[in-house]
Amino acid sequence: MESSIHTIACNNLLIIFAIVALTGIVCTKFSEILKIPDVVLFLMVGIVIGPSFLKFIDISKYEVENQLILTFGSAFILYMGGKEISLKVLKNIKVSVFLLATLGVFISAFVVQKIIGVVFDINPITALLVGSIVASTDPATLVPIFNQVKIKDKVKQAVISESAFNDATGAILTSAVLTIILSGKFSLTQNVYSLMTMVVIGIVVGVVTGVLLLKLVNDKPYGIFKDFAPIISILSVLISYELSTKLGGSGYMSCFIVGIISGNRKNFKVWLTQQSYDADFHVVETLGTICRMTIFIILGSQVDLSILSKYFIQSSIVTLGLMFIARPLCVILCTLFDRKAKWNKKELIFMMWVRETGVIPAALCGIISAMKIPGQEVISSIVFTTIILTLVLQGSTTKLVAKKLGLLEEDVLETKAI
Repeated sequence: MESSIHTIACNNLLIIFAIVALTGIVCTKFSEILKIPDVVLFLMVGIVIGPSFLKFIDISKYEVENQLILTFGSAFILYMGGKEISLKVLKNIKVSVFLLATLGVFISAFVVQKIIGVVFDINPITALLVGSIVASTDPATLVPIFNQVKIKDKVKQAVISESAFNDATGAILTSAVLTIILSGKFSLTQNVYSLMTMVVIGIVVGVVTGVLLLKLVNDKPYGIFKDFAPIISILSVLISYELSTKLGGSGYMSCFIVGIISGNRKNFKVWLTQQSYDADFHVVETLGTICRMTIFIILGSQVDLSILSKYFIQSSIVTLGLMFIARPLCVILCTLFDRKAKWNKKELIFMMWVRETGVIPAALCGIISAMKIPGQEVISSIVFTTIILTLVLQGSTTKLVAKKLGLLEEDVLETKAI
């Protein structure tokens, strides 16, 4: 019995988790010493301990478990990101967020397509597919970074909200381009309808799930489960994601909406006892840390250095084009007409710099690689180069750039005091 295939597989998974957890703890301590975001170290160490180098962990044989980690981890981190959002602040920047999460994705995708067309000799529609994959920013990366680097509220919430909402747009655009490649057909009406369906269902499910479950942990009069607030928080992520997905909506968006409702309880007349609040806070923070460690270490371990090195220079040029051409153009065009937000030059420059790519593009790339699409090596190389470079270059310099621009919370407080 002990030597059965399932028992061996289970033991291997436990060993992998132990290695990931221990590695994550060590990386977290080093990130505190080095003053850089922990997700940067998680990714780099993941590459080192993965199959390409030390071969300590290899998740490739466990596709279901890998997908579970990426899906739940991303959903829970999005939920945590939603908890950081203030509806009062979001109300004043909603136009910019909406345009960045929709028009911004299309701008980035088409600009990247043109750059790839110059650098690589591949089909334009394949180039657009790559552009669509890397066009969305990554909440799983941005939320942990902003938890460590205290940025001015308006900018922080605009960037996090954009990253949560633009996943749906990026996924739909990728799906549309993939449909063209596989069938040669494209329906603008169908794809716009699909996007709107995902968004609307995602928001509705998130609101309904969030409000109903929060009422159950309310101090009174409906709080029959008020002693189980942490468990209800975890269940709210699972239920909202699965229900939204089953109904054809964006599961990630639903989780983000549930997080917003949880973080703005007073607006929905929900109150927790101090004991329930403290328990919920500590459990959510701990689980969020585990998700962050696991996602980025495993993501790093999946980087295929042989493919990466083969096209690294060309892929780096594409990534730099995304960072220094597509992103600035996207921010300028999407904030230009939002007079209510009153963006200043420094805030816009910071938003141009912060656009890390991560889990969702990696997941989309994995799906496409499994389908054996022509040019998949080039696609994988560009996507993972983009993830690594944006995370290392932008993630590790977020605090430095924010400080130079005077956007750190302590800088704002000092200015007010003077």
